[in-house]
Amino acid sequence: MTQSTVITPTTDQNYLPKLVYKIAMLQPQTHLFEIELTVSNWTKESLDLKMPVWTPGSYLVREYAKQLQYFSAVTDGDDRLATTKIAKHHWQIQTNHHNEITISYRMFANELTVRTNHLDATHGYFNPAALCFFVPGYEHCPIEITIVPPDPSWKITTPLPQISPQTFLAADFDTLVDSPFEIGCQQIYDFTVLDKPHQLVIWGEGNIDPQVAIDDIKKIVEIEAKIFGGLPYEEYIFLLHLSPAGGGGLEHKNCCSLLYPRFSFQAGEKHNRFMQLVAHEFFHLWNVKRIRPAALEKFDYERENYTPSLWFSEGTTSYYDLLIPRWAGIYDEQEFLAELSKEITRFMTTPGRLVQPLSESSFDAWIKLYRPDANSSNSQMSYYLKGEMVTLLLDLLIRDRTQGNKSFDNVLVAMWEQFGKAEIGFTETQLQQIIESIANEDLTDFYDRYIHGVEELPFNDYLAAVGVELKSINTNNVPALGMIVKSEYGKEMIKSVASNSPAQLAGVDPGDELLAVDGFKIGADKLIDRLKSYQVGAKIELTIFHGDRLATVPVILAPSQPDRYQLERIEHPTDLQQQLFKAWVNL
Repeated sequence: MTQSTVITPTTDQNYLPKLVYKIAMLQPQTHLFEIELTVSNWTKESLDLKMPVWTPGSYLVREYAKQLQYFSAVTDGDDRLATTKIAKHHWQIQTNHHNEITISYRMFANELTVRTNHLDATHGYFNPAALCFFVPGYEHCPIEITIVPPDPSWKITTPLPQISPQTFLAADFDTLVDSPFEIGCQQIYDFTVLDKPHQLVIWGEGNIDPQVAIDDIKKIVEIEAKIFGGLPYEEYIFLLHLSPAGGGGLEHKNCCSLLYPRFSFQAGEKHNRFMQLVAHEFFHLWNVKRIRPAALEKFDYERENYTPSLWFSEGTTSYYDLLIPRWAGIYDEQEFLAELSKEITRFMTTPGRLVQPLSESSFDAWIKLYRPDANSSNSQMSYYLKGEMVTLLLDLLIRDRTQGNKSFDNVLVAMWEQFGKAEIGFTETQLQQIIESIANEDLTDFYDRYIHGVEELPFNDYLAAVGVELKSINTNNVPALGMIVKSEYGKEMIKSVASNSPAQLAGVDPGDELLAVDGFKIGADKLIDRLKSYQVGAKIELTIFHGDRLATVPVILAPSQPDRYQLERIEHPTDLQQQLFKAWVNL
């Protein structure tokens, strides 16, 4: 949030190098940020610079250095210095005993996501992890960053404090990485929640009603503050990009970046989904930014940071992003059950849930979740989604065992008190111990089955406590092929094939083109109707292009599988079930 009050940076260690960035965007239509880093008070014969390969909150090595070009270094007298590239993200400069060095480079920025950089004629947005170097061994040093917009009318939004016009100060490199910048003609809306200033900052055009959004954002802030006993910041920014398509969010300590389709703010389901996104990223203020696994207590920006506990960091947050809008009154009880039913449907229709354990999914985020392929649904399980399901079961378990006196909220508060306030990383064992202390139960068997194992989650065993049951529904009730077909550019393309399905056993692969069923041309939109003509166990012939080879393969149709799951309240709940249900869906 740009400040009107100017503060003066100070240092008690005059021997430390001074790091000053200048970020210019003189020709924004070229998508090139022009960056200068001046390092002064340098006393060593060489200067090493490294660029992060990932950004906290997005667990994938993204190789930000691939967008760098025109790297050079000069002295304060403009003498060019010798530079050597040591690794993909590592440069070394021979300083020739000069104590002030200016490094220049450009970064191509044309990827509009919450974790990358985007620059065009309308705005500039960057994540410092994707733009800025760090000096190994000096990550703790303060960093000044000056923005040079292409037009004086462009405004600057960042959570960093302002120290002079267009110049901001980060206490250290971690703080810089945690502080995105939006530069342009963004709309800025100020509002107050619990006596603290907030901003909704919007870039792009769409059908959002800012006041409607702010009214509901306030409710979410108040609910989450109630859970944790206050707000752990002095001011906060919701930075929203309106995009043609896609969506997502990335959490920061004092702000969040949100990406949402520009014309998806109608009342109803689309508005609710946006508020779930807001609830999710805001919840990360506590769970992730302050309550975080030991492996993420100190960030290593050069390589993967492995932890088996992302299911708690992200999955638990996903569970609460459904509950919080309900508790805030943004949608009603029935809408909440409908939204949770959709999540359970996604989980139950993912074959990988029976293949990849939840703790392994967390650990392997770096190589799997963000790099899906045609077989991902067969071999992987999202730690977001299964973590959400496991948190649901644990929440219901705690409510049941304590007769409604406690819930998973108590786990979160305990984690906040023990680890979050002091920002001490927690271990997997410590997390389990806290959950067990709240539930007053040994959860070793639960962990072995559902977190470290791949047993089917017994939803109804836990939902019974609140008088709810899960029903499976077969919408089409036709014999199963076990493959998904979509029309693309006039071709019927097989997009995925389920493990051990009739299609897979017949040798059909994702990427094959479906031409005919039993000799007759078929389209993706007609496949279900065609299958209604057959019985389970029938043999049909699929004609496909397998690569560039025409093939006809026999397929034995299997029994139909449920394709939807629905939560319903039981007809005659007990008084205790009604009491626990009301406590569950109302904070």
